[in-house]
Amino acid sequence: MTDDLETAAARLEALGNPSRLRIFRTLVRAGDPGLSVGQIQEKLGLPASTLSHHLHRLLIAGLVTQERAGTTLICRADFTVMQGLIGYLADECCKDVGITCGKEDAA
Repeated sequence: MTDDLETAAARLEALGNPSRLRIFRTLVRAGDPGLSVGQIQEKLGLPASTLSHHLHRLLIAGLVTQERAGTTLICRADFTVMQGLIGYLADECCKDVGITCGKEDAA
């Protein structure tokens, strides 16, 4: 559980920066096809060096993947990791009070 906690904390920390959150949300919106670095830069208006720095942090956290297609670098949100993080946050919802996600236990 500690490893899960550490991983979740690192991923949430990466998303805690407004620029990284904007990048990640842009990639989530793009879906499976992803976006090239140039397309992300165009959509968000970030300087290349700033975008590179933030993408690197998202890569280290495991939230984003990159794939080279010729001379183009395609970035994608890792939806499996995203769902895992959301699940990690929701898994313990209301367990201490004996209800499930805000609904009273029928038993």
